[in-house]
Amino acid sequence: MNRGQLRGLTQDRYVRLVIVWLVLSLVRVFTQPVIAQGRQEGVGPANGFFPVHDFQNDFVVYDEAFKAYVPFILEQHADEQAVSAFVDLESNRRYKLLIQSKQDGFLFVDAALRRKCPAGQWVVLDIDSLHRLYRKPQVFITLYGPAVVNNWQLLIGHARAMSQQTIRLNDDLLSVRPRPLSGFIDFFSVGLLFLLASHAFLYTFFRRGFLTYYSPLNLVRLDPPDESSLISRPLGGVSMAFTLNLSLGLAFLFLYVQSQHISLFGAGAFLPQGQTFGQLLLSYLAVTAVVFGLMLGKYALIATVGSLYKFDSIVSLHYFRIVEASLVFTTILLLLTAAISPYSSNFEPSPSLVVIPFIVYYLGRLGWLYLTLVRQMPVKNLYLFSYLCIVELIPLVIGIRFAV
Repeated sequence: MNRGQLRGLTQDRYVRLVIVWLVLSLVRVFTQPVIAQGRQEGVGPANGFFPVHDFQNDFVVYDEAFKAYVPFILEQHADEQAVSAFVDLESNRRYKLLIQSKQDGFLFVDAALRRKCPAGQWVVLDIDSLHRLYRKPQVFITLYGPAVVNNWQLLIGHARAMSQQTIRLNDDLLSVRPRPLSGFIDFFSVGLLFLLASHAFLYTFFRRGFLTYYSPLNLVRLDPPDESSLISRPLGGVSMAFTLNLSLGLAFLFLYVQSQHISLFGAGAFLPQGQTFGQLLLSYLAVTAVVFGLMLGKYALIATVGSLYKFDSIVSLHYFRIVEASLVFTTILLLLTAAISPYSSNFEPSPSLVVIPFIVYYLGRLGWLYLTLVRQMPVKNLYLFSYLCIVELIPLVIGIRFAV
């Protein structure tokens, strides 16, 4: 067995391992809701309270332009440092008001400072005591602190009875439960299946290109691979098929981040509003078209700057290396996203957790591109570095500025 056949077997094993991992993740995605359905988790300190009402959708903020309180909208009020809500005391007697902040904050009741809310600790207020103290049917709660988005939890809860009797039902009884109305859960599962199908299509009909683009061995090699047609024809049908597949993966990750209440590039103001499957599908197609257009724009930028520096011989190789590295990086993120489904765990990514991996990836790719391209032609290092700064570093800085 020669070296080429051995390398082909190694790549086939790598592809099979990735497919098996994604299939197992899909099985977990579909079976987790069935296992977790009907399970009532507690809230508050030590999960010792049953949730009665969540104020997440009831928050208001003060608008200087209108001189009045308006509903809190994530895309418009992400920089606000205070959110407020009206708490009905009369209708929630014998319940508790539960407050928690991920960072240090302050609690105001009817515009008066009442106490500090330490980071990560629950503050439990007795609603009956508030009713006796303020002698009014409702009070105005204001939560002040940094990072308002996903920082505060304000709930009304009912304490669990310690001596509560457990009622057991026979397994043969028919249990009817309402179907959870979450369009993103359906879209998440269907999206993973679609991406699996798109990768299987490329592996079946463009196998040599698939093994070239998705091979970790080719990625770490500084010399270009033997598939010269992929490099010499960046706008050919095969290269465009893999670029489109990259756009599909990036669009899926973009919508996943949006579903975690992290607005990127202010896209929430332009994408269709709502969380139904149809609206998410329209958003997915729109984001895919935008990403695909940006990839073509990237090639146009590389070709334009390359012609100015007379680097025409490395333009195609540069674009090929970008698509190759992005495909491997995006595939790794898709596998991690499939393993950490958005509804089977309490994992909530922060904006820094989303942006920092991409910054590290782009800076690492910049150094890797420099080492790859400097071997292809005898040019001065200053010229090549300035070329990479224009086509790689400046778009990165602009993207970070407008990302979050």
